[in-house]
Amino acid sequence: MNLKKELKYLITFLLLFTFFYVFPAPERILQGIKEGTLLLRLYIREHFLFCLVPAFFVAGAISTFLSKESIIRLLGPSSPKALAYLVASVSGTIIAVCSCTVLPLFAGLYLQGVGLGPAITFLYSGPAINILAMILTAKVLGLNIGLARTIGSITMSILLGILMHLFFKGSEPQRKIPSLETKGASEMSLGIKKSICLLLTLVGILIIGTSKFSFKEPLLFLFYALLLIELYIFLGLSVNKVFLALSIVTLSALLFPSIEIPFVFGVFMVSYYSNSSRGLLKEWFDQSYLLARQIFPWLFLGVFMAGFLLGGVEGEGYIPKRVIEELLGGNSFFTYLLASILTALMYFATLTEVPIIQGLLAQGIDAGLAITMLLAGPALSLPSLLVLKAIIGPKKTLVYASLVVFLSALYGFLYQIMVKI
Repeated sequence: MNLKKELKYLITFLLLFTFFYVFPAPERILQGIKEGTLLLRLYIREHFLFCLVPAFFVAGAISTFLSKESIIRLLGPSSPKALAYLVASVSGTIIAVCSCTVLPLFAGLYLQGVGLGPAITFLYSGPAINILAMILTAKVLGLNIGLARTIGSITMSILLGILMHLFFKGSEPQRKIPSLETKGASEMSLGIKKSICLLLTLVGILIIGTSKFSFKEPLLFLFYALLLIELYIFLGLSVNKVFLALSIVTLSALLFPSIEIPFVFGVFMVSYYSNSSRGLLKEWFDQSYLLARQIFPWLFLGVFMAGFLLGGVEGEGYIPKRVIEELLGGNSFFTYLLASILTALMYFATLTEVPIIQGLLAQGIDAGLAITMLLAGPALSLPSLLVLKAIIGPKKTLVYASLVVFLSALYGFLYQIMVKI
């Protein structure tokens, strides 16, 4: 048996065994289970169908129709510094990964000769500017927090890269840089104009689906028809399939008063057609499905655990509200630093930070603390720090982690001051 590989499973089992053997405060455990179940039900009903499902199709389209290699090539030493940092800072919207999954991509860039600054910017932005997380944050926690998180993540990623470059400019080893001039399969195979059209249509479905428009249903049908037409023109979907999908969605809308039913039929038809096709159309579905399969179990578990531990639907969870108030109830900068350190050591699977922060907000923490945790948590974790140490060394890792913790705390602290003004 490989003890190092099995250690995390053994520790997890030991903790769960001890917890249920001791079974502390059984009435609070039952209360936590109730709150976790209610919060998961609320998430599924309000955020799953019209928010997450279209978002996964958008993320899959970005991965399929836009070239990652072309973007990564822009981070090379031969590209202008300003362009390299800018591209790296928004690359998280293209490559939606968590703090651990981004490490192989970062290592590939760094070891191939990309400068420490742009590489660190990419390392932070990958998990921090996940397009799904941005959408869910704005939808669940509010537009102000969602916008603050987006702006903070982009500016922090650039600042982190610049600071790391300045701190270690003299100690950066000279590395051989492979040629990045070769064109080939990395170029977009659909074309930039067609890709943008498809993405705009999918984003339109997402925006309309999550809106409160009184005429939401006809607008959704219009955009769905536009999507099918684009799939016919750009990706070769047959006219018969377009007509059949529109007919089924129209019939379901006439038979069922709820907008959810025709929406489900529409998603099913596009999914079935894409999966049974070849080329880019099938690749789009595969990318969307794999991303959903990877994230949904962790998201649902995160939502349940947030409700279990923190409550927020009908009352308290397992952890009493007074404990949260004692730890995070202050408004000093030290409180923000503590929150940043705690979340930096935790592991947040993609999107799970949102329900956890929602539970903490329900417990009464400030919006600024929520921003601090949203900036520090997804970008760092104890496992990712251990791997990062092996890539860039302990000194650079320690400085990077310290900068993330400090800047996250500072940004949240300043945000809270601005809110109170």
